[in-house]
Amino acid sequence: MEGQSDASEAGWAGRTALVDARLVHFALIGIFILSFASALYFARDFFMPVVLAFLLALTLSPVVRFMAKRGIPAALSATLLVLVAFAAIGSTGYLLSAPVVQLISDAPSIGRQVTEKLSEFRRPFQHLLGVFQQVEQLTEVVDQPGVNRVVVAQPAIVSQAAGTLASAATSLAIMFVLSLFLLASGTMFYEKIVQSFAKLSEKKRALRIMYDVEREISRYLLTIALINSGLGLAVGLGLWVIGMPNPLLWGVAAGLLNFLPYVGATLTILTVAAMALVSFDSMSYALLAPAYIMLCDIIEGQVVTPFVLGRRLEINAVAIFIAVAFWSWLWGFVGALIAVPLLVAVKVFCDHFESLHHVGNFLSAQQAIEEPQPAEAEGPAS
Repeated sequence: MEGQSDASEAGWAGRTALVDARLVHFALIGIFILSFASALYFARDFFMPVVLAFLLALTLSPVVRFMAKRGIPAALSATLLVLVAFAAIGSTGYLLSAPVVQLISDAPSIGRQVTEKLSEFRRPFQHLLGVFQQVEQLTEVVDQPGVNRVVVAQPAIVSQAAGTLASAATSLAIMFVLSLFLLASGTMFYEKIVQSFAKLSEKKRALRIMYDVEREISRYLLTIALINSGLGLAVGLGLWVIGMPNPLLWGVAAGLLNFLPYVGATLTILTVAAMALVSFDSMSYALLAPAYIMLCDIIEGQVVTPFVLGRRLEINAVAIFIAVAFWSWLWGFVGALIAVPLLVAVKVFCDHFESLHHVGNFLSAQQAIEEPQPAEAEGPAS
């Protein structure tokens, strides 16, 4: 009996120690996630251009590799591609600066005009709105005499705009220079990582995984960038034919916002609908512009992207919304734009490691779960 009691006590102690070890393990993971998120938030001026540079380098790496196969050095092709990207972004920003400033200045009048156009749809709800206004008036705090108010002086709008412009210019400079170095370095980083492994089999497997991950992510980013550019071009041309003012602005907005699945298309349609109501007298003709954008989004989302990319890299909608909310909280609009590409990168990386395969499976859409990804694909690309 004493032996059985000692054995049960030893088993209980072993289980308790195992539970304690797991709790410590999860606690350490939680602390690491919180610390990492805090670092990304408070050091976003450093991390944001670095992440953007890696994404740009991954996007352009297939072009650099294609040109290297035809005898063009990686440094030369990387320099040309970065200069072209810089010129494209700079010229687009310059062309859109005047319409954006004008749109911001006209925002109050546009809001009033949209409200007047939609006033006929608000008549059934006027009584309910009046009740809400009465409740709001009753709950307002009446100013009391003798109570001092502290007013925090805000910096001038001009100084805020200048600071934002200087910060954006610095981030863009860091992004382009770092992406140039990453593209021109070729396989240097891969060689450094491979050198850290001792066995030849481990070196081959690590190199194969790195090339597979880089190839899939770079192809995805380049393909999505081209698809969104085509969508923006189609939207801009269509709105120009319809007669919408500033079609270039709405085409660029449609291409950029399409990096946000579901949310981006909705924002584009609602914004263009509001501007169409202001720009056109006829309500039926004003609805033509958002209807055309909706048609373009449907063709892109249901035909073009599935045909070009397939279903294997699809991400479930819950993960997309969580990622967009998280990265927009961290880095604002830029974080929202890069949320889905980063999520795809995480999924591709997890699919190549057996211990992380359940994470990649969780991020996959329903169609992608039935298509398991092998741990080791074919050999590295040249």
